[in-house]
Amino acid sequence: MGGAPQAEPAVGTPPAPGPKGTDGRTARRPLVRRLLARPEVGVFLGAVAVYLFFLATAPPVRDGSSLANILYQSSTIGIMALPVALLMIGGEFDLSAGVAVISSALTAAMLSYQLTLNVWTGVVLALVLSLAVGLFNGWLLIRTGLPSFLVTLGTFLILQGVNLAVTRLVTGDVATDDISDMDGFDRARAVFASSFDVGGVQVKITVVWWLLFAALATWVLLRTRYGNWIYAVGGDRESARAVGVPVTFTKISLFMLVGFGAWFVGMHQLFSFNTVQSGEGVGQELIYIAAAVIGGCLLTGGYGSAIGPVFGAFMFGMVQQGIVYAGWNPDWFKAFLGVMLLGAVLINLWVQRTATRR
Repeated sequence: MGGAPQAEPAVGTPPAPGPKGTDGRTARRPLVRRLLARPEVGVFLGAVAVYLFFLATAPPVRDGSSLANILYQSSTIGIMALPVALLMIGGEFDLSAGVAVISSALTAAMLSYQLTLNVWTGVVLALVLSLAVGLFNGWLLIRTGLPSFLVTLGTFLILQGVNLAVTRLVTGDVATDDISDMDGFDRARAVFASSFDVGGVQVKITVVWWLLFAALATWVLLRTRYGNWIYAVGGDRESARAVGVPVTFTKISLFMLVGFGAWFVGMHQLFSFNTVQSGEGVGQELIYIAAAVIGGCLLTGGYGSAIGPVFGAFMFGMVQQGIVYAGWNPDWFKAFLGVMLLGAVLINLWVQRTATRR
């Protein structure tokens, strides 16, 4: 019994391949938006703009020695801005950073001179003091739960008073004695405050240290577990602790890194000028924090880079020296810095919103 013939399947041309459907999870963001997501892009463009501005308005800037001087001014800010930026990414900041620089220099100078020690002994003891100050700040923050603003404000006032009182008590003056004729001075100066020739232009060694520290900090943030811990504790401390991040160690070590930066800059100041004024350093902490903020670090933590503060410090050095080279009244320097800071905060806010917009 024959059945009804079954219909053969129609043979048709397969549909032409079309674009795959994408949703918000798989769509690739445009290149511009991906670039804007980088915290250092805005400050890089700003640094280029500031440099070109002074290049056009201040002819001395075009000279190689002037650029070397600008880089030197930037490096003395930038070396401290790097650990300050890492601390800010970790969700904290340090108001004692400026006077801690002077405390370190005073310690090395007075111990070396008053006890007639080799200056390297004073240098090492100053490092121990600087790390101890950072350890104290971090430990007190963790133990009490107080904001870093209050903890480091107290340290700032303590160090400021101790710097003045102890220096006057030990030396009878507000400055330390000249240590340039002491054992070990020349070698220490070669490490912290020497210069070298590049095409007939004298470049300070601090510029090299600054760039080396920036490269190291960038590697730590992007390629190490410790870098992940910094971002984690800055983003959400309790969530970081819940997934096994050593919050206490990370916070305290970041404050100690600031102490290390204060020691290094303090040694540079000591071996550049052979003596230290005990009342200096007040206000510099705001410069370091501002350089980090201009470099893309947020006061709320969890966001930023090590490259951004490099450009932020360069902008500071460029404006500081550019105003002088342009022949303008240097009293406008702080006003320029205020405008730069507010502009950077607004740009960073816009960049964040643009980068996260779907």
